[in-house]
Parts: sequence; C-alpha cells; structure tokens
Amino acid sequence: MKKTLLALAALAASSAAFAQSFVTLYGVVDVSVERVKGDHQVTRVSSGNLATSRLGFKGTEDIGGGLKANFVLESAVNADTGAQGNSNRLFDRAAWAGLAGGAGELRLGRQDSAIGALAGDTSILGGQAYDDLKIVKTRAAEYYRRLDNAVTYVLPQVMPGLSAQLQYSTASGSSASTGALGSEAYGSNFNKSYGLSVKYAEGPVLAGLGYLNVTDDNSAVPGNQRANATLVYAGYDLGAAKVIAYMDNETGKVAAAEAGKKRLSVYGVKAIVPVSAELTVSAGVSKAKNIAGSKVGNDDAVITAIKANYKLSKRTSVYGLATLVNNESGATVGMLAPTSGDKLAGGVAVGVAHAF
Repeated sequence: MKKTLLALAALAASSAAFAQSFVTLYGVVDVSVERVKGDHQVTRVSSGNLATSRLGFKGTEDIGGGLKANFVLESAVNADTGAQGNSNRLFDRAAWAGLAGGAGELRLGRQDSAIGALAGDTSILGGQAYDDLKIVKTRAAEYYRRLDNAVTYVLPQVMPGLSAQLQYSTASGSSASTGALGSEAYGSNFNKSYGLSVKYAEGPVLAGLGYLNVTDDNSAVPGNQRANATLVYAGYDLGAAKVIAYMDNETGKVAAAEAGKKRLSVYGVKAIVPVSAELTVSAGVSKAKNIAGSKVGNDDAVITAIKANYKLSKRTSVYGLATLVNNESGATVGMLAPTSGDKLAGGVAVGVAHAF
C-alpha cells in the first residue's frame, strides 16, 4: 500500500509539473505544380508557394510570479525533395527563447525581424514566391526577413487590437551582397540593426507600420554604410471584401557602392474576398520603382497577382496562384528572372497545403 501511495504521489507530482510546461510539435506541408516563365520556361514541383513548408517545436512553462518561459525552434523543409530548407542552418526560421509577463515579452535569438513579420503575414501582404515584396527582393521579405542574434521586446498590450515591438540585432543575418551568416566581430558594425513595428487590428480596421535600419549593409564597403526600409499598410473590411493599400520604401539595392542609388519603392493595393466559408479569393496589383536602383531609369515593374484558396478541412486546403510581372527594360525580376529586354515573367501554380 505504501509503495502504491508513493507511486501515485510521484505520478501526481509529475502531472502537476507537466501541466505547467507544454511543448508542441507543429508544421506545414505545402507542395504544388507550377509553370514559371523568365529567361526560359519550366514546369516543376515546388514547395512553399502558399505557405512555407516547415517543422517546428514551441514550448511554454509557467515559472510563477506571472512569468512564463517560451521558446521556438523552427526549420524550413523543401516538401518537393525532402531536403532541409537552408543547408547552412538547422533551424533557419526561428531559434529563440524568452520570458513573458505583465511587462511584455523579451526574446533572444534568431527570429522574425519586426518589419519582416509584417511582410510575411500571408493573411495581409504575403512574402512568398508569388508575392510582389518577395519578387522584388525587398529587405522586409527577403534580405532581412529574419534576424540573427536579435533582442526583441514585445510591448504589453495597452488597448484592444494594438501590438508593438522594439528590436536590436548585434549581427542581423545575411546581407544581399555576401549571403554570409550573421556573426559579431570586434571593431565591426557589419549587419547590426534596429527596428520596430506597430500593428492594429480591431473591428473592420487594420493597419501596420514597420521600420528597419541596418549599419554596414554591404561588407564590401565598410564604414557605417546605412540602409533602411519602411513598410506601411492600411485596410478596411467591408464585409464583402477586405481592401488593403500598402507601401514599401527603402534604400536602393546593395551593390559595390551605395552612393547615387535611387530608393526602391513598392506601391500596391489588394482585395481579399471571402466567396464562401471555404473559398477565399484575393487579387492585387502593385508597381515597383527603381528595382535596379540606378539613375539610368527603365527599371520599374508592374506586378499583378491572384490567389484562390479552398479549405477542404480545418487543416487542409487546395489552392491556385497566378502572377504576371511586366518589367521595363532595366528590370529583371520574377519567379524565374528574365534576361534583359524580356519584359514579361510570371507563373501559375496549383497545390495542396496541410497544417498540423
């Protein structure tokens, strides 16, 4: 009897401890067949066109006193081949731990940049291969979508629908010019950055603002060579459709020297229409200016996109995507980049996505 009581006491104690600590395995498998055109045309199976295929672990523990410990480890997966999403990293999408309480939340490690989280929100703007901010390779959706060595402070919510965060990185990931992993070095300011974001979503109104400032964006031209980016959007839900207007404005693309570069800008509008409980259709058009960043001109592009997503269940959906990129002679962007002088690029895709 005594042994039985001891066993039950031990089980109760372990259950109580487990009740305060949770670890969740989650992920997305997204795979599609697409036909893309750039300098050539190809039909292929691709991964992550609607949402990035991924495998992740997240956990939380109630440590008392109103505090919780949180962590996330998340890795991209190429569902078309089974390969790791980024060969240089195991947890390329997230690897951070933090503490959260009444005063807000502090996160340390690799995580979404403040501006990148806005660009990557697929329910609003989107940072996937068929989305304009990704096609143009903005800092928010491409080069600084996530940050290494980041310190993020998520402010406590002061009013319904309002959220904000401040962020600093001692070496913020890969650069456009080198692709090197972020690493701190004595006497170097390369890839140090700071940023912030503010979001509001309450009732029919939604809005967001993100900002990023990077020191020495190009290691080939050292010496406080600053780069910055600002992303802002505003929208309204009319019931029959949600209409969103947005703008991204940033210093020109990184090259051997930044002097004389024009600012890259993307202006766009999109409508998201809930046709039924299962079917959502969105369409948008945007103009990207100064893609090449040179003073020569003729480096703009108009990007038109349409998406349809049909939910087969709570976790599984089928989808169709189509994007057309109309480049000026000096712009060469698309899912497959066209050669100079080829104006049109784009692609169509049909696929299935499952979240677990």
